Amino acid sequence: MKLHNYFRSSASFRVRIALALKGLSYEYIPVHIARGDHKKEAYAALAADTLVPLLEVDGEKLSQSMAIIEYLDEKHPTPALLPADPVGRAKVRALAQSIACEIHPINNLRVLKYLVRELKVEEEAKNTWYRHWCREGLEAFERQLNQLPASTYCYGNTPTMADCCLVPQIFNAQRFNVNLDGLPRTMAAFDAAMALPAFQAAQPSACPDFEA
Repeated sequence: MKLHNYFRSSASFRVRIALALKGLSYEYIPVHIARGDHKKEAYAALAADTLVPLLEVDGEKLSQSMAIIEYLDEKHPTPALLPADPVGRAKVRALAQSIACEIHPINNLRVLKYLVRELKVEEEAKNTWYRHWCREGLEAFERQLNQLPASTYCYGNTPTMADCCLVPQIFNAQRFNVNLDGLPRTMAAFDAAMALPAFQAAQPSACPDFEA
């Protein structure tokens, strides 16, 4: 397998976590999206959406982190990243999509660059935008967790796809100095996940293209 990704991309981070949890080896191929490498002809020929991550496996090119994670879970079912029962799977998907579909899209690099370059938003105003939407989304995530039984991770006592999404979002929130107070279950799940070797191995600072 080949994973085209960027160390700071939270979507790429999700997939790296899933691969690490399943103990799958892969070739790490960096795509520096902050410099625009994803828009260059060579990468655009591989990735129709010119986004990361992109997983090359068995002669196929798979895009979109959530689809990739579900593919990996179906292809390599142990350890499972989704519960065995339909309701449990729906709950985990809802948690994961609360981050991947609600928080991430309005705070990703493309949006932040557009705010600054095209709309001429000042740097601090851009950061305020990020902090507002990220905090609002995490508060909604916390409310969802509070409706679930007590657990070590986001859902149950083993990591799921929800944790694959939560951890990168918290990393980004910390980078932008988002207030993370008053989110006890969210942060407990984050801390539990980060105690695991797979999450440590997948974090940005462990990537070969890491830049401080």
